[in-house]
Parts: sequence; structure tokens; C-alpha cells
Amino acid sequence: MTYTCACCDEVHDDLPDLSFDRPSYAADVPDDEFEARVKLNEDLCVVDDEFYFIRGVLKIPIHENEQDLGFGVWVSQKKENFETNLENYDTPDIGPFFGWLSNEFKFKGEPTLSLKTMAHFQGYGQRPLIELDESDHPLSVAQRNGISLDEAWKIVHEYLGR
Repeated sequence: MTYTCACCDEVHDDLPDLSFDRPSYAADVPDDEFEARVKLNEDLCVVDDEFYFIRGVLKIPIHENEQDLGFGVWVSQKKENFETNLENYDTPDIGPFFGWLSNEFKFKGEPTLSLKTMAHFQGYGQRPLIELDESDHPLSVAQRNGISLDEAWKIVHEYLGR
């Protein structure tokens, strides 16, 4: 799909997903302490052997479009649920598990850190789908009701620094 963007008047191909490489809690650990305190790979993070996070995909439907706007986000997990995920990574037969959205960013001017979520495990090497608790937060409303393609591109440009 190509699209002429209302934000920059350029022609774009597919809408990119936006992602965070670590939970905000891990990003706050000083560089000189990071290696000793944080265990991090592309999908899992443990801070101070006490705080557990998994990476998932939060999707926002785009009106009249097959593609969603995807956010690669981190959510907190209880230690027991984190370990259940580790032991059953290739099966969708676990969860869903509660967690707190663990990335700080603004969505339509509102902070997102600590929104309530449910992680729905897909198994087979796929990251869990992250569903926000129903609320009046703009990100939750967008996930439930969808957004226009123009809104999606505006969000992408905002996060990619255009």
C-alpha cells in the first residue's frame, strides 16, 4: 500500500510499527549499574531479580484498512506468570495475564505508563497481544474504536521525530 501523507506530503509504503527496546523501568537504571542489575533480551526483562517484564504487541485498528498500527511495548508481570510464560513459550494455552504498561510515552497528550493491560499469549514464537483495560484514556479508546490512516501517520511521524 502506498499513501500520500497529510503530515509531510511524502509518499510512504507500509505503515511501520513503533517499538521500545526496553521497559521504562530498565531505561532508568544508570549505565554503570545496568549490566549488574538488568537481564534483557528482545522479549524478556528482569530488573534487580525483582521486577519482571515481557514484550508484546499493542495493536490499534485503522479504519477501512487491513493493517493495524502496532506498538512493541513492555508490560510488567508477576514472577509466577513470567515463569509460566518461560516454561510455555510455544503454546497459546496460558493466560491471559494482567500487567501494567511499562513504557512511558504520550498518546494524544496523555502519559501511558502504568495503564492496566492483559497479555494474551499466542504461542508458536509470537509475542503476546497486549489489550488495554477499557478506560477513557486516548490509547484505550483508540484500541477499541480504531483511528484513521491520517491519525496513524501523524502518530508515526511524532514518534519517529519528523
